[in-house]
Amino acid sequence: MPQRQIHLKIPRTGLDRLESLCESARIISAVPDARNDSDVLVQILVGTEHSEALLDRVQQHYGSAPGFRLTMVPVEAALPRPGQPPGDEAERAGAGPPGGRKFRISREELYQEISAGIKVSGAYIAMAVLSAIVAAIGLYRDDLVVLIGAMVIAPLLTPNVALALSAALGDAGLAVKAIWTNTVGVTLSLLAAVLIGAVMPIEPELPALAARSQVSIGDILLALASGVAGTLAFTTGLPSALIGVMVAVALMPPLVAFGLLAGSGHLQASLGALLLLSTNVICLNLAAILTFAVQGIRPRNWWESRRARKATRWAATIWAALLAGLGVLLYLSRSALA
Repeated sequence: MPQRQIHLKIPRTGLDRLESLCESARIISAVPDARNDSDVLVQILVGTEHSEALLDRVQQHYGSAPGFRLTMVPVEAALPRPGQPPGDEAERAGAGPPGGRKFRISREELYQEISAGIKVSGAYIAMAVLSAIVAAIGLYRDDLVVLIGAMVIAPLLTPNVALALSAALGDAGLAVKAIWTNTVGVTLSLLAAVLIGAVMPIEPELPALAARSQVSIGDILLALASGVAGTLAFTTGLPSALIGVMVAVALMPPLVAFGLLAGSGHLQASLGALLLLSTNVICLNLAAILTFAVQGIRPRNWWESRRARKATRWAATIWAALLAGLGVLLYLSRSALA
């Protein structure tokens, strides 16, 4: 697992206590604060699997201290290397107490990374519109390479994962922000697709459009598996895996297919694309919620954990009910065609 370096500002009198709190980490340095002799600046090296537990202990003991400050940054390289023979100083940074390992980044780092990706900015709006245009071209030309490019640049994955994280943490503010960001992205992409569909000769028989106007059990399983993989890419701190997940989840192509067909007047054909889009969104959110729950992502305080468990149960129930409803619609549509 990767490592993190924690920069900590605490009262000088609390330095001895910090030694016992860092059982799964290595204190690199502790120097007096040049602006305040009563404080010390500490650097700590810790594996990501132990970072959340350490942050919780530090916040519990020093969170209310005057001048307390904590920042955490990723470590590109460190010497001595973790995993050296027993007795090596680096072993403390990679080993921890039994049962204390969590093969994921801390909740604070996860929250920071996801919340930073759900800001409605000019770049977000541009990416939403541009990815819709690229997807429309790829669908019209039946060009898989162009479609993959649209899926990679589409900014719709993070807001959905953020919505699932808001349930895991019981954070209503994050939920509102995620819904708003998702709504803006989907609306702008859909409007762009509808406008393109109104001016281009779109036919439902186009192979790429026809392929994204049908839903099968395989699509549901693919969306669930992709949702789990996407969530793990966030929680394990491996953003490079997100590229493949963005392609697998494929939120943009069915959204654009729906807009193209609706804009060209093929309303009945557009319903199939809308059903596929709904399936992908529901499965992604349900899979993300369950993955967060299995990985033990929850608030630090017990009273917040209670609220978060309730929010998680409600969210999982709602998404599961929606998925069941889609399953019924899929079954009825298959029966009608038979």
